[in-house]
Amino acid sequence: MLTLNHFLILSFILFSIGVAGVLLRRNIIIVLMSLELIFNSVNISLAAFAYYLQSITGTVFVVFNITVAAAEVAIGLAILVAVYRTRKTVYVEELKDMRY
Repeated sequence: MLTLNHFLILSFILFSIGVAGVLLRRNIIIVLMSLELIFNSVNISLAAFAYYLQSITGTVFVVFNITVAAAEVAIGLAILVAVYRTRKTVYVEELKDMRY
């Protein structure tokens, strides 16, 4: 029988992998995939709490989080395509001059 601790441990592992991917990778596509891992780990936690606490609010938060994640992917990929068309690269360290 799976308990709440099992889901929270899985969520923590996914969150850790996502944070490591955001901090250590140089490819923007991998960074976006790592951000999706972070969003999914939060969804697992919210769904687990909603199930074990018998609350509908966690489920509502999961639906809103999925909506925000879908919008983030659409905007992130649009920015990625625009940057690739102008700079011909998808590596973060080569885009540092875009800050200023």
